[in-house]
Amino acid sequence: MIGVLAVIPAFNEAEALPALLDELAARPRPADRRLHILVVDDGSSDRTVGIARAHGAHVVELPFNLGVGGAVRTGLRYAVSHDARQVVVIDADGQHDPADIDMLLDALDEGAEMVIGSRFAPGAPGYDMGITRRRAQRFLNWVVRKTTGFPATDATSGFRAFDRSVVEFLADRYPVEFLADTVEVIVLVRSAGRTVVEVPVGMRQRQAGLPSSRSATLLFNYLRLLVGIIGTAFVGRRERRAR
Repeated sequence: MIGVLAVIPAFNEAEALPALLDELAARPRPADRRLHILVVDDGSSDRTVGIARAHGAHVVELPFNLGVGGAVRTGLRYAVSHDARQVVVIDADGQHDPADIDMLLDALDEGAEMVIGSRFAPGAPGYDMGITRRRAQRFLNWVVRKTTGFPATDATSGFRAFDRSVVEFLADRYPVEFLADTVEVIVLVRSAGRTVVEVPVGMRQRQAGLPSSRSATLLFNYLRLLVGIIGTAFVGRRERRAR
């Protein structure tokens, strides 16, 4: 049985991954919060797999690139099969600060079932984001609030933690599409009647490497996401009424 599983989706992150794994290893934690590190290699063509193993991480190799959502879903299935009590998802590029992991786990221990590390929650140190991207992010926060009632401040943050019940719920449902892998997850979990909270965290700039490219246009992804959110919220409400 695993106490806390750290799932790290990684696609061609050979440059940034060593520093992150060193930081995770250096963090002192009590036995019940000792991290079991899982790197989910998302079809990398560089040395990501070798570096992860050399640092003592467990590795699952995907045969081709599925995207972050597919990699996280793989990590959640691993968590279910290895009886993980809690899961924290952290980016391989070094943007998420390992020092903040305990705040997410504290929120789980206090009763939350899903915790989002927010760059914009009260108390967060702030994050530099371009005007267009920030407006789009605020729009998605608004959509989440309108469809679920959850007062999201950072719906697109991938820095998250889940308790065992939500891990089991999402293991076969976690969306794989771009943006849905963060925003639609909130709708899914809230529609299932689970408790979601945000905690303020710092977010760093990418430490090395390049962000993955997206083949589809951003407009298409937003439209697909909105359709998915509306459908998920409708189905969730219908299922709650039926219970």
